[in-house]
Amino acid sequence: MRALTWQSKRTVTVEEVADPRIEQPTDVVIRVTSTAICGSDLHLYELFGPFLDKGDVLGHETMGIVEEVGSGVTSLTPGDRVVIPFVIACGHCFMCSRGLTTQCETTQNRDEGTGAALYGYTSLYGSVPGGQAERLRVPFADFNATKVGLELPDDRYLFLSDILPTAWQGVAYADVPEGGTLAVLGLGPVGQFAARIGRHLGHRVIGVDPVPERRAMAERHGIETLDMAGATEALQEATDGRGPDSIVDAVGMEAHGSPGAATAQAVVGMLPDALSKPMMQHGGLDRLSALMTAFDAVRRGGTVSLSGVYVGTADPIPMMTLFDKQLTIRMGQCNVQAWRDTLMPLVEDPSDPLGTQDLVTHRVPLDRAPEMYETFQKKDDGCIKVVLEP
Repeated sequence: MRALTWQSKRTVTVEEVADPRIEQPTDVVIRVTSTAICGSDLHLYELFGPFLDKGDVLGHETMGIVEEVGSGVTSLTPGDRVVIPFVIACGHCFMCSRGLTTQCETTQNRDEGTGAALYGYTSLYGSVPGGQAERLRVPFADFNATKVGLELPDDRYLFLSDILPTAWQGVAYADVPEGGTLAVLGLGPVGQFAARIGRHLGHRVIGVDPVPERRAMAERHGIETLDMAGATEALQEATDGRGPDSIVDAVGMEAHGSPGAATAQAVVGMLPDALSKPMMQHGGLDRLSALMTAFDAVRRGGTVSLSGVYVGTADPIPMMTLFDKQLTIRMGQCNVQAWRDTLMPLVEDPSDPLGTQDLVTHRVPLDRAPEMYETFQKKDDGCIKVVLEP
């Protein structure tokens, strides 16, 4: 089959690779109909080379049609249409039974000290082949493959794989009080959905992003918007001088405006893997400008929810500010399977209240994936969300 493979920093190529096959009785193999490029994929494109091998298949936002079914699968048959959560979880362990599927004790990567296995996401999370490919093997399929209807287009369901539940969890963790104001930093795909979810739940929402096209998309859904420049002061002015009650940071570790950390990341990325791996694992730095903006802008006693990915192990955090302002911080990989029953009625609502069909800006064949990685990273051509069609 053809699949998008990592080759080196900022180099991905579509290659012929081995077809996936049933390896365990609980597996299925799907034919991929749609697969998206995620902001997290850009971390692999730019930063995580030390934890990737040449030829690794990328991608973790995937849906398609079941083609092969393992002997132990009870709820799926060939021809079923499914969307696949990016988290691979067993569904029955201590953590899964508590809704913490990203901490699944069956697929947890104990040798690396990390959580549940993820599709297409480095040796830190199991080196599992990803879904930017013509086919995908799905472990523990009864729990992980979400069966959906045949009538609605892929875009209604595809984002259940990651960014829609990630945004929902981000807003849930933000714990916006009744009548409160939610600010969303970063209006990429997760930020767009987080802002729309906040509006859907009845909150006042202010989205912050430096890219005009992203602000314009948010405004179509009733979101107030601000440029990132001067965001702290502008957010406070818009909220009686206090700041928003809650902030979702949907930017994460590659935020603009952190030149020192960006330089450190670049230097580490040029080192041999034997040196760069331990440096990233024990002395890694994130670009923290968005996070610091959240800490500064949120009101005293407020909540900051992190949906953007952070991986630094030596990040300087302003503990005095956090303690003095009495802030609550919540974060973590999204427990996708815990939110799908809540989100499915919204996804299938004829009115499309979360605007799942107003997010994709670029829809291209799989062969064009390499150029779209570059376009997405550079935010060129108004790029907000890319869907690949194998």
